[in-house]
Amino acid sequence: MGYGAGIALFVLGLIFALAVKAEAPGIDITTLGWILTFSGLVVVVLTAVQANMRRRNSAIQATTHPDGSRTVTERHVESDPPPPTI
Repeated sequence: MGYGAGIALFVLGLIFALAVKAEAPGIDITTLGWILTFSGLVVVVLTAVQANMRRRNSAIQATTHPDGSRTVTERHVESDPPPPTI
């Protein structure tokens, strides 16, 4: 799942919760709508957190040489989440 699925659940849930006035025996459409809405919100948040964990990290290192000059080095590191432990 990703942003698209989360947004789809969110929108579908809001439609059921706020716009649909139909009744189904044994099913509360409004409650189902709110459940889908919160599920979509959770999917979007978890997707954002997961994407943020895989962002590129950068490190900047400044070196001062004996003659007084400075060298600044910037390094980009691809960071993937650590593999799951068993």
